[in-house]
Amino acid sequence: MITTELVFVRHGEAQCNVDGLVGGPSTCTGLTDRGYAQVKRTTVRLAAEHHVKPFDALYAGPRIRLRQTGEIISQALRISLIIDDRLDGPAHGAADGRPWAEVKTAADGGPHAHPDTPWAAGSDTWNGYLERAARSLKELAEQHEGERILFAAHGETVIAAHTLLLGIPLGSPAGFTVSHGSITRWQHHLNRLGQRRWMLDRHNDTEHLIALDREAAS
Repeated sequence: MITTELVFVRHGEAQCNVDGLVGGPSTCTGLTDRGYAQVKRTTVRLAAEHHVKPFDALYAGPRIRLRQTGEIISQALRISLIIDDRLDGPAHGAADGRPWAEVKTAADGGPHAHPDTPWAAGSDTWNGYLERAARSLKELAEQHEGERILFAAHGETVIAAHTLLLGIPLGSPAGFTVSHGSITRWQHHLNRLGQRRWMLDRHNDTEHLIALDREAAS
């Protein structure tokens, strides 16, 4: 039997993604037209689910691209959007607004390359972010035990969920692809022996975006 479900939707393509900029709070200007289209396709799929088995809560982090993603889902599913600062992405410090290529060159790699070292002045460390984000997700899962929870999330939030629920050691060199508009689903199972287990039902599911990608390529 499935008890709790955590469903993550990565935000649609944002302008900072297209521009190759570090999209912290000072830089994020929201979704592109393509980003809106991605989220709308995702929402059609979620609405079909919601009709059969409703979601109990919808959360988003505070950055504009997450708010916009959450608002699209909220309006379509007619479910209130909760903005929660605990779901914010990594703190980028002085890297906010700078080109990612420049930041990675200066730091000798992306945030994960040296996971216990800040990638810019005032930034998180990668492991520090994962610890904080995983702790917040654990709190939310416990708060909503037995419910279906939907998140308009950063890709990093999805990685934090995997780190928590798969028990991945901090500093692991392995990673996960998380595409814009993708769906990732974790389910908490309870078997007939009273044993509980988190199971990854799907990761980075973008089937609903195939037609959109074909339209863009034509």
